[in-house]
Amino acid sequence: MAKKKEVTVEERLRALYDLQLIDSRVDEIRNVRGELPLEVRDLEDEVEGLNTRLQKLDEGLQDLEDQIKSKKNLIEESKALIKKYTEQQKNVRNNREYNSITKEIEFQELEIELADKNINEFKALIEQKSEIIDSTKERLKERQDHLKHKKSELDAILAETEKEELALIAKSEKYKDLIEDRLVAAYNRIRHNVKNGLAVVPIERGASGGSFFTIPPQVQMEIASRKKIITDEHSGRILVDEVLANEQKAKMAKLFAKI
Repeated sequence: MAKKKEVTVEERLRALYDLQLIDSRVDEIRNVRGELPLEVRDLEDEVEGLNTRLQKLDEGLQDLEDQIKSKKNLIEESKALIKKYTEQQKNVRNNREYNSITKEIEFQELEIELADKNINEFKALIEQKSEIIDSTKERLKERQDHLKHKKSELDAILAETEKEELALIAKSEKYKDLIEDRLVAAYNRIRHNVKNGLAVVPIERGASGGSFFTIPPQVQMEIASRKKIITDEHSGRILVDEVLANEQKAKMAKLFAKI
């Protein structure tokens, strides 16, 4: 890795504040999207879950239809056996044979009765599953429409902002190359520890930006001299003077306008 060029403290401060302005602009772009990417992912998961549920319900429905078919076949087989046994009864030689065939006929009649009962139970289950399938399809259609709308919304925002975001991220990396790794690491750490992502802030009305804690005049003079990197003792943020901040804001506004 190439050694970074030696720069003055003021150059580091300017690069740090430029970096902050770039990263804050990226944050703004991402905030415009808000929760949309998460919403889209959640909707995609829900649609996938509903499709899986429908598939299982359809498989269950088919299984019930197969069982009804099987029971109907069993009924036909039992009826054929009853017919066969009834014919056999006409040619029996004694009561024992007659009673034995009668029991076979009664057994087949019970088989038919049980199969009919099973068929009715399966039909009731099919009716229940069909209602669930209809309501699931309705829910799926509603979720698919909602997903389509949200995706369209997200795509429109991405179309407007993605190019700018990628260009800004590239600029952010370029500005990091102007700063030593130690400072970049400190900047990233502070940025991730504060809610608004502001790791470098200017002095505003005698206090660090976004803070109500007043900075002593002596410290303010040190910050304005740009001879060393000074952090806010309360928030840990890196501090820059207001003049430098305004100069860099004007410079970065021109850069943003070109992207």
